[in-house]
Formats: sequence, structure tokens, C-alpha cells
Amino acid sequence: MGTATSSMAAKFAFFPPNPPSYNIIVEEASGKMKFSDANYQRDNVDIFKLRTKRGNEIVAMYVKNPSASLTVLYSHGNAADIGQMYHIFTELSVHLNVNLLGYDYSGYGQSTGKPSEQDTYADIEAANKCLGEMYGVKQEDTILYGQSVGSGPTLELAIRLPHLRAVILHSPILSGLRVMYPVKRSLWFDIYKNIDKISQVHCPVLVIHGTEDEVVSFSHGKRLWELCKEKYEPLWLKGGNHCNLELYPEYLSHLGKFISAIEKLQCPCNTSDLKPKDQSDQTPNNSNQNEEQSSPSTDYKDKGRPSFGHREKSRLSTDSRDKARTSIDKREKSRRSIDRHMKARNSTDHSEKARNSFDRLGDMVRSVGLCNVDCLKQTAAEV
Repeated sequence: MGTATSSMAAKFAFFPPNPPSYNIIVEEASGKMKFSDANYQRDNVDIFKLRTKRGNEIVAMYVKNPSASLTVLYSHGNAADIGQMYHIFTELSVHLNVNLLGYDYSGYGQSTGKPSEQDTYADIEAANKCLGEMYGVKQEDTILYGQSVGSGPTLELAIRLPHLRAVILHSPILSGLRVMYPVKRSLWFDIYKNIDKISQVHCPVLVIHGTEDEVVSFSHGKRLWELCKEKYEPLWLKGGNHCNLELYPEYLSHLGKFISAIEKLQCPCNTSDLKPKDQSDQTPNNSNQNEEQSSPSTDYKDKGRPSFGHREKSRLSTDSRDKARTSIDKREKSRRSIDRHMKARNSTDHSEKARNSFDRLGDMVRSVGLCNVDCLKQTAAEV
């Protein structure tokens, strides 16, 4: 049964770029690994291979930011490898002021083996272990970021890390089968049953989804947000599809705001402190508002505020933190300080430069076809 499940899951979900977008060389003098393309070589980026518990060697890259206090572990989408994600990773590290580790799943890029659901779980486990052993990153300083199919290994790891700082889900899926069919129950051969795991995550969760996503319905992100125990205000990008969310100015600003808020929270050493006091009253009202609201994306975000605001009251017990949450001036300052590398954050010219940078990233994402789960729909008739 297990073999049949793995085979079915692989047929549903895995389509690594062929050929890989990068090759690896080893410098003779230093013995360090680098991408062969000179455009993918920076002093603050480490390239290395990790051995997983299932016997595969996966390629990973670590982007160092000397002023960062948090580290993002990024699981990319289906039709991508870290060669294609290289510039996105390095830009996110700068703009969000974080360290960032990205990795290729087994069978992706120059990683060995063949992709499967269980292999991706072993892959992200090896990447997370690397953060602690090689870079001294603590669990409570780690943010897991899962894009599309990457939401699967992200949530699998998240439910096993009790002191995780936060989770970001970017165009996530409820499950592999639910991308193609509106099934009401999880079936034995389904893959990445995120709908059954999200309620077990006890750290703050940010969900980002485009309202016009043609690959993974907006309903997937919305439902996962409704089931979150620790909701952060979601980002519903009106008109956004599966491949262009980086083009929206709100994407970067909302991520930065989330990182800033997470930095100010106490480390989640006691998971009981993270549970909202009145979650049952929050979810229905906010979920209905987000589903029915047809105003611009900034309005979608505002509808999510009551849930996060209520949760913040249960988490921040000191007077100083309460005042920070209720003070408009201080909140604006925290928004403007999300990027310590951008000293003139409130400058119109500098903000425009940041937007242009992510416009280029968005164009790159679109040009390399990072549609992540599009192939799932193509196989529906064959299953």
C-alpha cells in the first residue's frame, strides 16, 4: 500500500525542470562549491550538498545577512529549482533583512534521487538540521516559507517543531488531490494533506494568495487561513494569479511587516501562550468578510486585522507592547524599519527602487515559468 501511495503521489505532483537550470563547480583553491554561471556567484552565498536520511544528496544555498536576527527556510514550488530561485532568494534576504536557506528536493536541480512526498519530508528535515549544525540557527529564530507544493514539506516540518517562530504559506494547497477535484475527505492516495495538519501548527501563520489564481484556487489559501490557530492578517492579492504575486507592491511590504511583527514577539518557548483566547468567535466573521469582499487588495488585508489584533492581546502582556500595538506612530515606524539595508525607507525614490527591483523579479518568475502546480491538472485525466 505504501509503495502504491508513493507512486500515485509522484504522478500527481512532481515535475522538476529538465534540464536543471544550473551546474555546480568546485573551486580548486578553497574547495568551495559554486554555481558555474558567474551571474550566480556572491560572497555572501554558500552552496553545499546535504545527505538526507533516505540516502539522497540535495543541493542547498544559504544567503547570509550580517544584520539579520531571523532565518527563513524556503521550500520552492513544483516547476522550479534553486538556480531559478537564486536571485529571488538573495533579494528577499536583503529586503526582509533575514538569512535565507533554500534547497532543491530530491530529483530537482543537481540533487540525487527521485522526488516523492516522503523524500521531500526528508529533504526539509536535512535542511533544517543544517541550519542548526552549520549556522547555529535556533528553532525559535526560524521561519518556514512554503510556496505552492512547498507548503507540503513546510507544514509537515512545522507540526514537529514546537518552538518554531513562524510560518509563511504562499499560494498553498489544501492537498494534491484537492487541486484537481473538490473532494471533501482526505483519501489514502492523496499527497500533502495540509488541510489535516494546519490546525496542529502553534506559531503565527501568514497566508498569501491571489484571488484569481488559475492553478491553485484562492479557496485553498482562504480555507487554510480559517483553520489556523495563530492567524496573522492574510494577504489576499486581488487579481493576483499563481505566478505573479511578486509583482504586487503589497507582497514585499506585507512580508516585511510580518517579519517586523515576529521580531517584536517574545520567542514562543511555551506554545500554550500562543493560542488565541477566543478563536471560535474570530474565524467565521473574518473568513466571510475575506471571501465576499471585492474591494482592492489593501481592503482584503484590513479585513484580517481583527483576528490578528485579538490574538496579539493574548500574546503581548506587557504595557509597553500593548502601547506599541495601539500607537499609530510606532506601528508606522515598525513598518518603515523592516529593511535595515534601506536607510531611506520613507523616501519616494528609494521605495520606487525597491518596487522596480521586485518588478524585475516578477518578470523573471513569469519568464522561467514558475507555475509550480500547473502540471497537476494535466495528469487528472490519467489518474
